[in-house]
Amino acid sequence: MAFDSFRDFLNALDAAGELVRIAQPVATELEITELADRQMKSPDGGKALLIEKPTVNGVISPFPLAINTLGSWKRMALSLGAPSVDAAAAELGSLMKAKPPTSLREALKLLGTAMDLRHAKPKTVKTGPCKDVIHRFDAPATRINPWPKAPSVQELTAANTQHATRNTQSSTLLNPPILHCWPLDAGRFITLPCVVTQDPDTGDRNLGMYRIQIYDDRTTGMHWQLQKVGARHGRRYYESGTRMPVSIFLGGDPLFTFAATAPLPDGLDEFLLAGYLRKKSIELVKCETNDLEVPANADFVIEGYVDPQEPLREEGPFGDHTGYYTLPEPYPVFHITAITHRKDAVYPATIVGIPPMEDFYIGGASVKLFLPIFKMNFPEIVDIALPAEGVFHNLVFVSIKKTYPMQAYKIMHGLWGMGQMMFTKYIVVVDADVNVHNTSEVLFHLCANTDPQRDSIFTKGPADVLDHATSEMAIGSKLGIDATKKLPGEGFKRPWPPLIKMDEAVRIKLEKMFSGRNK
Repeated sequence: MAFDSFRDFLNALDAAGELVRIAQPVATELEITELADRQMKSPDGGKALLIEKPTVNGVISPFPLAINTLGSWKRMALSLGAPSVDAAAAELGSLMKAKPPTSLREALKLLGTAMDLRHAKPKTVKTGPCKDVIHRFDAPATRINPWPKAPSVQELTAANTQHATRNTQSSTLLNPPILHCWPLDAGRFITLPCVVTQDPDTGDRNLGMYRIQIYDDRTTGMHWQLQKVGARHGRRYYESGTRMPVSIFLGGDPLFTFAATAPLPDGLDEFLLAGYLRKKSIELVKCETNDLEVPANADFVIEGYVDPQEPLREEGPFGDHTGYYTLPEPYPVFHITAITHRKDAVYPATIVGIPPMEDFYIGGASVKLFLPIFKMNFPEIVDIALPAEGVFHNLVFVSIKKTYPMQAYKIMHGLWGMGQMMFTKYIVVVDADVNVHNTSEVLFHLCANTDPQRDSIFTKGPADVLDHATSEMAIGSKLGIDATKKLPGEGFKRPWPPLIKMDEAVRIKLEKMFSGRNK
């Protein structure tokens, strides 16, 4: 199901009983974080929140703020237009396994798949709702401060009038309700930015999500970690010394946010994935001040550039998904040349911190959807889980159908070599009958089935730049643990004992005998 606007998605959440509307003013400084954190740590992810009157420095923003909109399995499924995330994953998996048809029925089924793929390719349109209101900042004479400082009552009144018409001149922009999340944060930052960049050599587009710290009215930080595709694009511009066009958008179909975080291979357009999942082509419009394209139905678009001739600037500290504050580091500066938005724009936000958080469900959905691709590379894989305690990728549980010695180690090394799995610090491999989504069950088999020295392997590799525990930034060690049943070829010379299990006939007899007692 495709959502034509972020508001449409919020209405769908409301109809499903998944949205709580908060009418009283709530401050973007710490207070919204506290409200959202309580929901995210509630059973099953709590509810999405629509803050109708967020305040910035005590002044009510005209833009409502929505948060925790993808923070449950139900809301993730709604964003995918599927009865469940597993159902969406099964559909994508069937596409991966598509074979030449051998009957009319199979041919018709394959034709249906081809029709779905027809919508994957985005199409360019002349304009869209994201250009309802246009603010250009390419004249450097007057520097208006739309974010850190609250506008006056007179500015609010004047800007409200301007919102009714299309404005292509430099003008006052009302405060978007950008969050100051945690007490020791360096300031406000945009928490759900979809960042569009382009490879200057191949023209390949990338959609990523990088922290955007607000420095002042026209500049922000661009926190793309060195292993990210956006950073690779940036290095090419730094080598040539030419300005790098960058555009950021927020809102629109919630699948844009999901696609920006999806672990796609370098060079594969994230808009293709979003178009396939929403079963409707994404309409893209050209930006006002650069040649990049963004979704026509986005809520906010921030256009600009990164100048390679300019020195890097300190970014941070910020509370991050690690559950700790990440220390300040130098990053490129993003210069704003234009901001456009819908007349009815809603500001989408999230927070990161001590798990569980909203990103657990976003990351979990990625694992479920891309599991068929993992299985194409490693057919023995049964399932993969990223426990919330692993803060996205620190800890991975994987179950396999083990058929030969040392197979668990093959899986460890293979996963460490796949995209963002290179950041994983701990991989635990268990047998096929273990439910990797039950952390207690995995830990039981980990403790029962391993000899620490025999069944562990240490290696080195890239680390998340946000990981404060590594001795050097972006470099760290990894631990793999083989918690599978050991085979003779793995140096295990004793018989492997069976797991305790009740006689099935006795279990069924007692179940029938006492089934009505507890009703």
